[in-house]
Amino acid sequence: MSNAEIRGRFVWHELMTTDPQAAVAFYSKVLPWKTQSSGMPDYTLWVSGKTMTAGLMAQPEPARQAGAPPSWLVYIGTPDVDGTAAAAQSLGGKVLKAPGDIPNVGRFAVLADPQGAAFAVFTPNPMPAGASPPSDFSWHELATRDQQGALEFYTELFGWSPGPAHDMGAVGTYQLIEHGGAQIGGIYKVMDASKPPHWLTYIEVGSVDRAAAAAKAAGGRVVQGPMAVPGGSRIAQILDPQGGAFAVHEPARQAAEASIPSKKPAAGKRKAAPVKRRPAAGKKSPAKRAAARKAPPRPATSRVRPGLRAAAKAKKRPAASHRAARKSPARKAAAKRAPARKAAKKKAAKRPARKSARRR
Repeated sequence: MSNAEIRGRFVWHELMTTDPQAAVAFYSKVLPWKTQSSGMPDYTLWVSGKTMTAGLMAQPEPARQAGAPPSWLVYIGTPDVDGTAAAAQSLGGKVLKAPGDIPNVGRFAVLADPQGAAFAVFTPNPMPAGASPPSDFSWHELATRDQQGALEFYTELFGWSPGPAHDMGAVGTYQLIEHGGAQIGGIYKVMDASKPPHWLTYIEVGSVDRAAAAAKAAGGRVVQGPMAVPGGSRIAQILDPQGGAFAVHEPARQAAEASIPSKKPAAGKRKAAPVKRRPAAGKKSPAKRAAARKAPPRPATSRVRPGLRAAAKAKKRPAASHRAARKSPARKAAAKRAPARKAAKKKAAKRPARKSARRR
């Protein structure tokens, strides 16, 4: 990805906290992240899988003295850090940290928008062909005191465009922001005067409920959610033990799949085949009893229990002398009538002889 294409993209995220070691212990329990050295003093990298996804450092002393809470700082890409810093000032923003170079990494500056929300701009060193910024951070949300003013500032600075606006009732509207045709975040007016304008980052997780429960167990505080939002996604907003705010996000497809119980058997277990019950010996099902009343009687071997049918079939057929005993009633009656018929034929054959004898 060229630096020209990186304009307006969220390209990096950095946690500035009062206790980096405690932050490592907390976030490693909530998110599937690990840490590794950056090669720079006092700066640690968060790693998701094999991808460097964010940074961690101690909060700068001036910010701590000013009473700023620990926070996640968003880095927005630009092809010209110095030009963007100058443009931000002309639009009413401030330069909190002048442009400077990070050896072998890129150039950056920390700015504030006209309402006071802090963010950074960043020009990375040339990225390999086909490379893209880390994707664990799935949404970005700006709380501001002047929604329209903030929208005009960022659209002018980064080429963003306003998307749909959703009516939130008493708290006003939620204005979506788009970049390159895709929705990347939202802007809303903060109603609580005690809360300063700020950016809130959303981190994609497999299960919002598990992440929220892990955050509570690790000493964090869930300030909102877990809950569903329009579109089917689930979110929760969390404060880490040092007061750093972040949110977790479960996309709509994952949330829908998690709510459907799996039909597959558990690992290592196979679904038992349905057992076909056979009627008890000497008993038939209603259907078979009805068929038996209509059908003619069957040989005795057909009434043998199922377990013995093979043995019955293997037996030799009964001798001819025994077959007659098993003849049907019709055949028995015919057999009885056969001798009578033979006798009648004999008598008929003798009669002409007797007549001829009388004539003689």
